[in-house]
Amino acid sequence: MSPSPVHSDQQRGWIMPVGGAEDKLRAPTILNRFVEISGGRDARIVVIPTASQLDDTGARYESVFRELGAGDCTALGYAERNDADRDDWHEVLQGATGVFFTGGNQLRISAILGGTRVAQTIRRLNAQGIPVGGTSAGAAILPEHMIAYGSTGGTPRAGMVSLSPGLGLTNRFVIDQHFRERDRLGRLLSALSYNPFAVGIGIDEDTAALISADNMVHVVGSGTITVVDVSAVAHTSMASASEGDPLCITNVKLHILPQGARFDLQNFEAFPPDNSN
Repeated sequence: MSPSPVHSDQQRGWIMPVGGAEDKLRAPTILNRFVEISGGRDARIVVIPTASQLDDTGARYESVFRELGAGDCTALGYAERNDADRDDWHEVLQGATGVFFTGGNQLRISAILGGTRVAQTIRRLNAQGIPVGGTSAGAAILPEHMIAYGSTGGTPRAGMVSLSPGLGLTNRFVIDQHFRERDRLGRLLSALSYNPFAVGIGIDEDTAALISADNMVHVVGSGTITVVDVSAVAHTSMASASEGDPLCITNVKLHILPQGARFDLQNFEAFPPDNSN
């Protein structure tokens, strides 16, 4: 699913994938930042807890965002595909100044909301300048290509990862979450080896990537982001490898970026934090 077109008099809103397990109480830097880019006291944040099967997930994020100063926060509990037809919920969604997907299982989001007017509206809102974020499964769903599931380990192997269509806010990158904690470098490399056109962004827990309208990634949080740049890949053995075989991928660039670092998705250039202050 491709991103909605951005009109000449507008710019796309922030895209904010979070690696999961973000601090909500002691030092909620990431969620504070989402409130800020959504309008602060004037924010009307819509939380979509579809990925989660816990009954209190939406209410918990409502409470957190309100405590952090959001003017309003409403959870829309899409649990079945026909929920996307609810006009009352859709009216709330259309008035959002920020949309946030919770964690859980990303396939629940794609299976329940994929192809619905809810997904179309969220893409349109982002194209009109509204920030869209998500944590864990809610981060994985944001780009056009989503890692549905896969194996752990540092070595990329054929058949290690399964991809499915995501929300389609951008086609410039593929997200993997809980990155260092769950040893997911191999599956991200495997995903990129299918067609090395996108940048891989592996996000640690309590860490977020804020992607601006000019395609600059800004790192926020206590961990790091691993950027896998395959723009200059010379060879990938994916087409000839058998199930389980280790893959050969040559000329891959890897960047490890902590808070304050940036990566330019357009020019494939990394920038370290500015520690001059």
